[in-house]
Amino acid sequence: MGADVNKRINQYLAKHQWQTRLALHVLLLSPFAYCVAAVLNEWWGGDPVQAIIHYFANSALNILLITLCLAPLSRRFKLPSLLAFRRLIGLYVFAYALLHLAAYLLIDLGLDWGLFWQETIKRPYIWLGMLGFVVLLAMSITSLKKLQTGLGRRWLQLHGFIYPIALLVVIHFWWSLKSGWLEPVIYLAIIGILFFVRKVQIQRWLSSFAK
Repeated sequence: MGADVNKRINQYLAKHQWQTRLALHVLLLSPFAYCVAAVLNEWWGGDPVQAIIHYFANSALNILLITLCLAPLSRRFKLPSLLAFRRLIGLYVFAYALLHLAAYLLIDLGLDWGLFWQETIKRPYIWLGMLGFVVLLAMSITSLKKLQTGLGRRWLQLHGFIYPIALLVVIHFWWSLKSGWLEPVIYLAIIGILFFVRKVQIQRWLSSFAK
């Protein structure tokens, strides 16, 4: 991509931020709209509960990977304007993770907490998912600019957990599958590439805890 093209893209994104944000909202809401259509039209059969749970999980994971790609793409193609949309996209990761959890607790378990604890014993991967959700919740709350300033270096440390969380979520996803391995392997390969590309940043994040 030529320097002139990069400059034009950066200028366009900077000048048309609200239009770009609107387009992103429409794009990122489309998985939810598809889920509603699938349930109403019974595309997932008469008992779509498990399909809904896994669909929202996949949506959260896919958007998480998009979020992780923004910084490498921004640096590779000299498009710093891309980073202006990272928070927006990241909040949708949390939104779909919340829908995934809500579908599991409300629809599948009917808020039966006794059954929930039994499930966590039978299916330990649930704990991995809960850990990932708690970190995403903390990251979403602290994404506000005032909190970024107040937390300082701690904010960077917290948001650096997005790397292990991405790996944790894929393990949670793989462990939860009754059969099939291709999809989680593809996710792991993508995360492996992203980890390699961001290895300097990850090393810097790890070393920040030693200071």
